[in-house]
Amino acid sequence: MSSGLLALLDDVATIAKVAAASLDDVTGAAGKASSKAVGVVVDDTAVTPGYAMGFSPDRELPIVFKIAIGSLRNKFIFLLPGALLLSAFAPWAVTPLLMLGGAYLCFEAAEKILESFHKGHDEELVEQAVLDATQLEKQQVSGAIRTDLILSAEITAIALSEVATRPLAIQAAALALVALLITVGVYGVVALIVKLDDIGLHMSQRPSRASQSVGRALVKGMPIVLSGLATVGTAAMLWVGGGILIHGLEHFHLTPIPHLVEGFAHAAAGVPVIGPVTGWLAFAVASGVLGLVLGGIIAGLLHVLPLPSAKTKSR
Repeated sequence: MSSGLLALLDDVATIAKVAAASLDDVTGAAGKASSKAVGVVVDDTAVTPGYAMGFSPDRELPIVFKIAIGSLRNKFIFLLPGALLLSAFAPWAVTPLLMLGGAYLCFEAAEKILESFHKGHDEELVEQAVLDATQLEKQQVSGAIRTDLILSAEITAIALSEVATRPLAIQAAALALVALLITVGVYGVVALIVKLDDIGLHMSQRPSRASQSVGRALVKGMPIVLSGLATVGTAAMLWVGGGILIHGLEHFHLTPIPHLVEGFAHAAAGVPVIGPVTGWLAFAVASGVLGLVLGGIIAGLLHVLPLPSAKTKSR
């Protein structure tokens, strides 16, 4: 009896060791994959706050929560199983799909830029004015989740490339962990950003002079910060979308543009001390220029061609 119990305990210990080793594999793979996706995560964080701007303070966190739920749905229902299936049965389709998503990001950013110069922007403001708050919120959340789908696809693809040689179970667990951690991290930061003005207002009403000073600075500064983030978000769509396209062209051995961009970035990376920063910045600028050109072409065609809806809402 005791020998049977000892054997059972030994089996349990062996299973626990295997489970611990598997957990180490998953966390190690997830950590490596997450580090590679940091650039897109930063872009996602910059893009999202703009979708919660312009609403009453009591609706800001619910909007962020709805977008976060939509982001989890994107990752766990569509992207994670889709990435595993494509990796197993149609790996050739991953890059073209990513390039289509990158082109869509470029188009969205180009639309935002065109609207800022075009009288149609005023027409859009009038249109939004007649929408009730519920309709406008639904429109904003839908646009945010659509943009998140593209950025999340890029994050998933980067993560998958880092665990592609691992067993399928490790791939799935690592991608799920990356998806969960990145979503919680991104939308936690976004929630903090959109509520900083309310935090500042609360601090400005406290008796401490230091607290009042910080609070007033937050209240005055947050509109500038949010406006800046909106600009960064638009730029992020361009450089992420353009970067996806550059990597896709290189994948298909269409190298003139990728070689030109890489040469520019390599030359910029030769600056003493700050070379890594200038090299990254050069690649981001070149990617953004390519994204703006392509996005402008797509937006122009959609405005000229007699389509049922010549304008896709980008907000």
